[in-house]
Amino acid sequence: QVQLVESGGGLVQAGGSLRLSCAASGRTFSTYDMAWFRQDPMKEREFVAGISWSGGRTFYADSVKGRFTISRDNAQKTVYLQMNSLKPEDTAVYFCTTGIGGSHDYWGQGTQVTVSS
Repeated sequence: QVQLVESGGGLVQAGGSLRLSCAASGRTFSTYDMAWFRQDPMKEREFVAGISWSGGRTFYADSVKGRFTISRDNAQKTVYLQMNSLKPEDTAVYFCTTGIGGSHDYWGQGTQVTVSS
């Protein structure tokens, strides 16, 4: 069993930065690929970024490529999402989850990111 808790969201002006964290519990964290998704109330949940279990491979949605960076620290059981050059359209609730494609066995509760213009 893995429990995920996101933090680091908040209100920021366009062009600003935020760093999200996803702290995991459970001894199997380091075996999971991990991903960040986001959801705006008016849209479906969408993939943002993913990272392999070792951290050796990363994947990004086209909309965030070059602005967001995903990383992980398996010793700290934490996944990060560094978000730079934020835009109002990045406003959403951000969730971390186990897995990149296919099934997502565990989800966090989400953290709100609001970007003002």
